[in-house]
Amino acid sequence: MQIVYRAANIIDANLVKNALEVEGIPAFVGGQYLTGAIGELPPMPLVNVMVAEIDWPRASAIAQAVDAALAERRAEPEADDGLLPSPI
Repeated sequence: MQIVYRAANIIDANLVKNALEVEGIPAFVGGQYLTGAIGELPPMPLVNVMVAEIDWPRASAIAQAVDAALAERRAEPEADDGLLPSPI
């Protein structure tokens, strides 16, 4: 298994994993249960998405595309969806 994506959180890892699986690439999220130990462990990427070595080149391109889309979405200002009352 090769690490194809080092995730900032479990949600991002699973988004990448799901995108890979939609493309027919089996993927595994490792380290997701270690996030409960934050504060006990040294700071480092804990959650990784892994694929078989043979799938790594194609999986890497998909993971990079998902990561770029996540970064773009985070950079957008939050839209007013009308669910919260307006400030007076």
